[in-house]
Amino acid sequence: MRLWDALRGQSRPKAAKLDQLFALPSAALTLEASMGLRPTGSGSVCFRAAEGQAAVATQQEASALVAADGGPVTESRVDEYGFTWLTVRTAPEDTSSLVTDLHAVNSALEAQGFGSGLLCSILGFTSSTVPHAYLVYLYKQGTFYPFCPLESGKRDTLTERQIRDIVSSDLPIEADHSRWMPIWGIPGA
Repeated sequence: MRLWDALRGQSRPKAAKLDQLFALPSAALTLEASMGLRPTGSGSVCFRAAEGQAAVATQQEASALVAADGGPVTESRVDEYGFTWLTVRTAPEDTSSLVTDLHAVNSALEAQGFGSGLLCSILGFTSSTVPHAYLVYLYKQGTFYPFCPLESGKRDTLTERQIRDIVSSDLPIEADHSRWMPIWGIPGA
């Protein structure tokens, strides 16, 4: 940020660090070996869509980019807060392809000028003892955190901390726990 911008009270949004997503396949292997958590084959990109035809065209371009050459089809949904979720599904054992597809969606959105609206990407996991676990990537921070919702509407914080400890050598973990926001109603869950 330049001095003049600071004096006027303007700041530039942080650029997303999209390449951090490519650390997820390694973390997925670590989680499966350590806790028996397997990828679900579902991942989502969450962003604040702009209004108008440009936003619709960009979402269609991102979906088409992922679906090209027989790739998976994306599902789109707008949540009650106005955030758009693009969900990609692949074979559960193909985490690398899923991450590549999520990166492609994010890159398409960023290339069209929607980078400042990117909120997070999510990769789902499950096991016989943990029905829902997610690794959430925060774009502006360039960090991950685990989220484990329970059927009761609460969080399994013990499992979240176990996941944090297990993948901390694979992923940059968000140190500020106030940013470990619960995301209820994740698409594709």
